[in-house]
Amino acid sequence: MEPILKVVDLRKSFSVDGGAVHALSGVSFELQPGEAIGLVGESGCGKTTVARCILRLLEPDSGEIYFQGQRVTGQPERTFRRVRQRLQMVFQDPTMSLNPRLTVRQTISEPLFLHGLERGQALQDRLYKILGLVGLEREHLDKRPHQLSGGQKQRAGIARAIATNPECVVLDEPTSSLDMSVKAYIVQLLRRLRETLGVAYIFISHDLSTVRYLCSRILVMYQGRIIEAGQVEEVFSRPRHPYTKALISAIPVPQVGVTRERVRLTGEVTSVRTGRGCILQPRCPFALERCAVEDQPLRDLGDGHLAACWRAEELT
Repeated sequence: MEPILKVVDLRKSFSVDGGAVHALSGVSFELQPGEAIGLVGESGCGKTTVARCILRLLEPDSGEIYFQGQRVTGQPERTFRRVRQRLQMVFQDPTMSLNPRLTVRQTISEPLFLHGLERGQALQDRLYKILGLVGLEREHLDKRPHQLSGGQKQRAGIARAIATNPECVVLDEPTSSLDMSVKAYIVQLLRRLRETLGVAYIFISHDLSTVRYLCSRILVMYQGRIIEAGQVEEVFSRPRHPYTKALISAIPVPQVGVTRERVRLTGEVTSVRTGRGCILQPRCPFALERCAVEDQPLRDLGDGHLAACWRAEELT
């Protein structure tokens, strides 16, 4: 099956005082039609940079991005605008991502106007249908963001993203600013929308439990690189990279008196290394001497389970 999205060797750096921070260092992955993949890792690992490069909100330094077989990196904005109809994004903070001057009606209608999709009664019918999909009432159409709750704002953001019938939606931590009860509703909504609309997701989060529930495949990032990837249940049950093991071991166990053995990383996260060797080596409790001097590419351990660790076969 032809992937709907293909990212090849994506690299991005940012200039800082005294040098550069390498936010992405050769990120590659594919997304199949209708698939939901989770992109996880600590804050600052490059997850959001990947999303913004895919949506052309940032231009990568190098690498290629293909959407439905079409190369979109380097395209003129006028050409890429046609792709935006099919490739949308839901942002982390709905308060910041919604224009405070626009009503919900204007917010959802704007992408439809820009892409010349609906007018007149057809637009009105489309608005009502979208509201029903995201669980908003018709009375919300003429309200502005400050008149909505946090959950209603995020549903308005989701409505805007699905208004143009996209084939792929990038979700950048869409529940991180919501309280637990609202978060559960939004996660259920996102799962229902994917099943109903057949849309593909890139779900960016540091919440592994939500990723496990919503996604079928997971990509684990550390300091600008993907260090493990595979089917969600396979990675959760048999993590092969020490960093993934540490992340999973930190998930709370929802049973009184039941604990999980923790894998602890020592030291602090430093800036992305550009030399040879494993980027986790200074913090890793399983590191070997070779880990400091030999590059560790992603290796296929079988059934599409990839890990960038020399000891991956031992860490089961």
